[in-house]
Amino acid sequence: MSLSGSHKSPTLRRSSSVPCGGGGEFNDSATADVILRLHLDDHRSPFDSFGTSSESVPVPDDESDVQIHLHSHFLRRSKYFATLLSDRWQQHNDDDSPQIHRLNLGVPPTPDSIKDYLSVLQLLYTDDFSTSINSVVTALALLPIALELLFEDCIKACVKFLEAVPWSEDEERKILNLIPFLSNEESKELLTRISPVKNDSSEEMLHGLIFSAIHNHPNMAFAKAFVAKLLRDFSSRESVRRVLDKVFEKSLKVVKESLEEYSSPNFRGDHNETEAIQRLNLHSAMTNGKHLLWLVERMIELRVADTAVRAWSEQASFTADLQRAFRDDAWRNIAPSLPAVVHRCTSRLASAVATGNILAARQLMVRYQQSSC
Repeated sequence: MSLSGSHKSPTLRRSSSVPCGGGGEFNDSATADVILRLHLDDHRSPFDSFGTSSESVPVPDDESDVQIHLHSHFLRRSKYFATLLSDRWQQHNDDDSPQIHRLNLGVPPTPDSIKDYLSVLQLLYTDDFSTSINSVVTALALLPIALELLFEDCIKACVKFLEAVPWSEDEERKILNLIPFLSNEESKELLTRISPVKNDSSEEMLHGLIFSAIHNHPNMAFAKAFVAKLLRDFSSRESVRRVLDKVFEKSLKVVKESLEEYSSPNFRGDHNETEAIQRLNLHSAMTNGKHLLWLVERMIELRVADTAVRAWSEQASFTADLQRAFRDDAWRNIAPSLPAVVHRCTSRLASAVATGNILAARQLMVRYQQSSC
């Protein structure tokens, strides 16, 4: 559907402010040089990576596809669109005729996603965000989109609004999930607003941030760096120890179960789906093995790896499953770096024990000396 047509379109709040520069108005087909199609993408998780997900539900066909007329000089306020519109990605006309850029953007399949994306796109045309960002619900709806599109002005406006207003418990949880995707400066004031109640609440917050950093793909490196700094600066080292031990135990369990399933004779039958299942098991072991390595490095850095050292040395069945897996040739094509990840976990822990960074019983030191040889 088109916003300029007679068909009913998602409601948009019109800004009364003067556009921030350049010519053209929002969705003005007469002057636009960009035609953007927004459509629901069933393959996209509904903002899971930003912690503001809602259930994916069927959306009427007349609200699942929007074509909108925009202007490149406004779109370039978003670094995402600035890259798409750069010379590297665009083909130029041979003649002097005006060039119309046609872009597609898939959005999460939730009832309000089209409307929220349109709201953010409209904000590209103004410097006055106060009219549109006037509630916590709105700020939390627009902020993940602004982060995705790298629309810095909108990100700052949403954060500034959230800093100034009260939150409900549910809203605070959503803000916590968004914090890893903000810069240190942007998140500093929000973090001071988080309710400093009981230890279990702060530990739950840490656990959620770590889980978000290692399991959500967008901006993963930045999120991990932020969480690593937060762990270093956290006031209670014992809380950090308990949280990291808990996450380490979960990740190790997933790696062990994946390799156990891979090595199980139950999957050695002549089934059509055997290869797919085996690939999935090895991929799961590889992915969670990388998470485990990151956790081990954080635990060693913070000198809280005592439990990890002991747990890693007491994995006879895990070692046997690894040996069986590596006797097959399949892992070379599916997860070729899996042995290196496992070896790096072992060598990191062994080195920390050997240098005295982690105190360990004599029998553990002997085990690590043997395993690193």
